[in-house]
Amino acid sequence: MTDQADIAALSFEDALKRLETIVQQLEGGDVPLEESIALYAEGDRLRAQCEQRLKAAQARIESIQIAPDGAAAGTSPFDGK
Repeated sequence: MTDQADIAALSFEDALKRLETIVQQLEGGDVPLEESIALYAEGDRLRAQCEQRLKAAQARIESIQIAPDGAAAGTSPFDGK
């Protein structure tokens, strides 16, 4: 099982891959109940991490101001860092 600090250190892509693996394991139905519960909890933490990163990326994209000529004119004071 991966703890919250380990999950936070994962890239979005790695977290998503781990989440997909967990879903496959749970859908397979071959995992004992206690392990299923632990996997579900880890999956929920991974889902939350992925969602947080997607929201941060969306905020960064929305902060880009486009000039009339179509070039990026700069960013708003919120840079998403």
